[in-house]
Amino acid sequence: MSYNLFLALFWGATAFGLPSKSPSSSVPSCRYALEYSQKDILKDPRSFISDYLYWEGKFHQNNVSYNTENGCSYDGTQIDWSTGEATLKHSFSAASKESLQIMLYAQAISGSQGAARFLSPEKPSAAADIAVSVLEKKLTAYLNFNETYPGFGGFLPWFMSDQQTLSPTWDWVNRVPALDNGELLWAVYGMIQALENSSDQSYRKLAQGWSKWLDYTKSTAAKMFYTGNGNVCTVMDIANQSWPVNDPRQRYTCESTSMLDDPYEGELFTWWLYFYSPLSAQDKEMLWEVKRPKLVSVEYNMGGVGPITVQQGYWFSSHEQWKALEMPYYDVDLVRRLFTNAERARTCNSVVTRNPGMFASVNNITNTTTDEIVGYISPAGIPSISSQTVQEHDVITPYSVFPTLLVDQSVGLAWLRNMLIGKKMQNPYGSTEATRVDGTGVSALLTWDSKVTTVNALLGGVQDLVRQGLRKEGLYNLFISITQREYSRVFKNLKGENIDLCLPEESIPDAGLVDFTLC
Repeated sequence: MSYNLFLALFWGATAFGLPSKSPSSSVPSCRYALEYSQKDILKDPRSFISDYLYWEGKFHQNNVSYNTENGCSYDGTQIDWSTGEATLKHSFSAASKESLQIMLYAQAISGSQGAARFLSPEKPSAAADIAVSVLEKKLTAYLNFNETYPGFGGFLPWFMSDQQTLSPTWDWVNRVPALDNGELLWAVYGMIQALENSSDQSYRKLAQGWSKWLDYTKSTAAKMFYTGNGNVCTVMDIANQSWPVNDPRQRYTCESTSMLDDPYEGELFTWWLYFYSPLSAQDKEMLWEVKRPKLVSVEYNMGGVGPITVQQGYWFSSHEQWKALEMPYYDVDLVRRLFTNAERARTCNSVVTRNPGMFASVNNITNTTTDEIVGYISPAGIPSISSQTVQEHDVITPYSVFPTLLVDQSVGLAWLRNMLIGKKMQNPYGSTEATRVDGTGVSALLTWDSKVTTVNALLGGVQDLVRQGLRKEGLYNLFISITQREYSRVFKNLKGENIDLCLPEESIPDAGLVDFTLC
């Protein structure tokens, strides 16, 4: 059964009132994960999914995850160590967080009952209108930002969203990243398809407004980020963010020698340049040539598990699979099989290393003395199949399951449950950011990255909507042929496809933490 067919059958069955431990109309317990065993999840995950989406939806509140005045995201908020109540808002955000918010709304507009459960559980029929209302404000905010800071060419830096008008954060004045904006562009692309599919004329009119914003980035992307010979800058320095892109005084300069040449989520921006920039055919071909050295085949082989052929990770953080949420990579059979192998390695590695969860780049735990988050952990993955082998493995996070959910929902949910049952891993806004593997601390924080990546994976991302748009534009076959070409150059014979994905065998230890009193 295909994943999308499963979604349709699942939500359709729920709508027709199949027996459920926690029907979609009821209010599940805040600590619902404790009510399910792994066996329950594997037998029938529908009640667990319904409960999960209900509580994750509590994150979607003003001054918690977004600003209702301008429709734009906040990174998230810290929560009180004892109660779990929202405390210190992270009033900054980025294009990557915006992409997650917009993907969620695209699903709501498309009629997803799962998205409705998240956005409007008491009145599911209102979910699409809620999404559209926020998107209207968001578009106005984007256009105002473009007018105030034309030097960004329609793209977003890390920004402050606690005022009506967005503004760059202090450390992103006159700077703009490519990777996060690639994630945003394809999320908006998918959302536009959802709006255009509607029979509601006001939705279709909103699609036109967003299309104008999106089309502008097609005219500026190469001028800003492309430096020739297939090279795309990771971060651009802007001479003056208040000068228009075409101002003769304006200059865009690579901040460093680091190029956006990865085969992971950064590839989303490459596709934007390839399809829509005015680059020559030779330059467009070179976009793929410069990426080839980093598309590498390696084998996972530890603890008697393997060999399993996978695409070498940077850290092999789950975060690196973001592109599969947005573009129809799994339409290429080789990629689908290869990325399924990645989840064989990811899940089995945690069993081999006796770990109760999996790894992804995430915020570190809370210092309970100062109530501060102890930094950010980027290097978290599987060293044996990564180019970067020095990593931290003290902290696991629920959102590490999102790529697993895309290839095997039951196994992904089993790992999700296994982390949620840890002390303090559920709160009044759903899942908690992360926990130490030894159970001695958690990151008392809520963010888009650590929560809504998983929600979007459950809902199927926007890959179906992006596929529809690419077909409409006559670009789909080109996407398939180039993806097939690039991956088949490297991956000839996949080992390990007979190995089952692994289920969790360890639990997060009870080290004396006390659950949030409001949960």
